[in-house]
Amino acid sequence: MNPQEMTPGQPLWPSRLGAVVDAPPVLWVRGVLPVGRAVAVVGARNAGSDGNAAAAAVAAGLAERGVAVVSGGARGIDAASHRGALEAGGTTVVVLGTGVDVPYPLEHAPLFDEVVARGGAVLSQFPPGTQPSRWTFPARNRVIAGLAEAVVVIEAGSASGALYTAAAANDYGRPVIALLGSPGCDRLAASGALAARDAAEVLLRIDGARVPAPPPPADPRAARLYDALDATPRDLGELAARAGVRPDEALALAIDLELGGLAARAAGGRYHRLTW
Repeated sequence: MNPQEMTPGQPLWPSRLGAVVDAPPVLWVRGVLPVGRAVAVVGARNAGSDGNAAAAAVAAGLAERGVAVVSGGARGIDAASHRGALEAGGTTVVVLGTGVDVPYPLEHAPLFDEVVARGGAVLSQFPPGTQPSRWTFPARNRVIAGLAEAVVVIEAGSASGALYTAAAANDYGRPVIALLGSPGCDRLAASGALAARDAAEVLLRIDGARVPAPPPPADPRAARLYDALDATPRDLGELAARAGVRPDEALALAIDLELGGLAARAAGGRYHRLTW
């Protein structure tokens, strides 16, 4: 299918993207851009099996709600999101950092063809023939955020490209939802993103439902360590002194708080509080 060139003002130009100040002046599109709700689901290329499963579950849940899933077509979380939407009978949109006729990664060309065949779209802001480069992908991430009413980050390292998509969503005043359990997502939650502990809570957040806060720790030592936490990442020695526990105890207690959704680990093994 030959790509269609679209510009602002045309009837099919996506309204959400048109509302952002730095929208691209042109899009090349294979397929049909969905009309209505759309949510971006993004994350790490080298995601683990749990992250990929969560992405597929979130995408399927969105598809079942009639919400289009937007992502970047990359390995890992992106591909799992597109496939999850398709398997649930939904619509998905692939936003490329290359020309629309340059599938990247190449092994995803059949996936992109299936997206189009199943009523979705593959699009790019770059002219046909554009090859991948370092600068095209951050620009692509802003288009992903611009097309979506919210951005969900499933798994991300501390320097993941998905964090650029989240930053763009913040610039556009659109909510960011972070699935806890990876350094980048925990950092987003500590910085004000909506936190979720599993795919079901992500969908609750998208639906605007209240997610119950984790219960406070029952162990008095864990409660003291929790009270010692704040939004600033702090090392275990400082937290142990604040809480009046031994440093070896502080590590075990911090891990328990992390597993319970009350704390997150930052760079250098430091911990900070999560707010629900």
